[in-house]
Amino acid sequence: MPDSSGPHPTPAAPAEKKPLTIVMGCDTFAPDVNGAARFAERLAAGLVEHGHDVHVVAPAASRRHGTWIEEHEGQKMTAHRLRSWRWYPHDWLRFALPWMSKANARRILDEVKPDVVHFQSHIVVGRGLAAEAEKRGIRIVATNHVMADNIVEFTLLPKFLRKTFVKLAWADARKSFDRAESVTTPTRKAAEFLEASTGLRGVHAVSCGIDAHNYTPDFTPRTGNRILFVGRVTGEKQIDVLLNAVKLLPENLDARLQIVGGGDQLKNLQSMAETLGIADRVDFLGYVSDEELRQAYTRATVFAMPSIAELQSIATMEAMASALPVVAADAMALPHLVHEGENGHLFRPGDAQDLADKLESVLTLPQEELDVLKRASLRIVAAHDIQTTISTFESLYRGEPVAEPVTDAAPSVPAPE
Repeated sequence: MPDSSGPHPTPAAPAEKKPLTIVMGCDTFAPDVNGAARFAERLAAGLVEHGHDVHVVAPAASRRHGTWIEEHEGQKMTAHRLRSWRWYPHDWLRFALPWMSKANARRILDEVKPDVVHFQSHIVVGRGLAAEAEKRGIRIVATNHVMADNIVEFTLLPKFLRKTFVKLAWADARKSFDRAESVTTPTRKAAEFLEASTGLRGVHAVSCGIDAHNYTPDFTPRTGNRILFVGRVTGEKQIDVLLNAVKLLPENLDARLQIVGGGDQLKNLQSMAETLGIADRVDFLGYVSDEELRQAYTRATVFAMPSIAELQSIATMEAMASALPVVAADAMALPHLVHEGENGHLFRPGDAQDLADKLESVLTLPQEELDVLKRASLRIVAAHDIQTTISTFESLYRGEPVAEPVTDAAPSVPAPE
C-alpha cells in the first residue's frame, strides 16, 4: 500500500566528482616535438581544462631547472623541470640523471601529494615516480609510447649487442609497468606488441586522441600535386623510401614533396635528394610553428607515412583531420588509421615502387573521387576525439572500470540488407 507518512525526499543528485591532483611523468615533453611529447602536452592541457590540478615532471629544456607555471595549449599547469643533460648521439634529446630519479620523485610526491601518478615513459622519470608512488599507496597509471627497437640506434651499441639490449630493455620496463594499476598504449596493435614484448596482460588501447576542430580541410579543386610527410627525420621513419618513391613518380604528375620536422638524418636525406636528382622537387621545412603546420596539411594533396614503427601516429591523425588521403606502410598500428581503398592505401614496408604506385593512384584521381577519400579520412579520425581520451583517463585515475573506446570507424556505406 502507498506510504502516507509524509512527503518523500527528492533523490539526491549524484555527487559531482572532485577534481584530482595529477602528477604526469615524462621523459620528453614540450618544447620537444614528437608524438609522445605532443600527446602528454595535449592530455595535460585537457585535464586542466576539466578542472584538475596537473603537475608535469620532465627534463628541463635547457640548463635552467626548477618548478614554475607553464602554459601549454592555452592552459596553465605546474612544471617540475629536472636538471638535464644533452644526449649527443641524438639531435635534441635531453635526459634527467637516472640515479636521481627516485630522489626527484620523493621530493615532488611529498610536496604535491597527488591522487594519481601517470607516467608516459618508464625509462628515467617514470621509473622513479612509479617506485616512490607505490611506497606511498598512490594510484599509478602507465602509458607506453616506446619501442625499444627505436631507442637502440642512439645507444652507440655495436649491432651484435642490439638484440640483447632490446630484450633486457623490455624486461626492465616490465618492472615499472608491474607497479601500475592500469597500463595503456595508443592502439590495440600497440597493446598486443607491448604484451608480447613484456609478458603484461590486460593492456588498454586508448587513442592519443585529436581535436579535429584545430585543423582545416580544403575541398576546393587542387592546383597541384603536393605530398606531405610530418615527423621526426630519423631512421625508423624510412623517409629514404619516400624519396626513392618520389623519384619513381611520372614527371608529368609534377609532384612536390614537403618534409616537416627535424632529426639526425636531415643532412643525409638532403644529400640523397641531390643524388637522386629530385632536390628541386623536395622541400625540407624543418621545425615549423603550429599554424605553419596546419597550413601545410591544408594545402597538401596526400599524406605519406613510410614509417615501420608507429604505435599510433599523431601526424597521420592530424593529416586525416585535415581531410587528407593517406598512403602509409602496412606496419604496426598504421592500418588502424588507413583503411585500404577507403581513405587511402597501404604499401609494402620498404618497397619504394609500391609506395610510388599507391601515391600515383591517389594523385591521378579525378577531384570527385579524391574527395571521397578525403571525406573518409574525416569520418575515420572522428572516432579518435580527444575528449573521449581525456574521459577515459579520468576514469582510470579514479580506479573506475573503463570500456576501451572504439576507434575503428564503421564503413561509410551500409551493407545491403
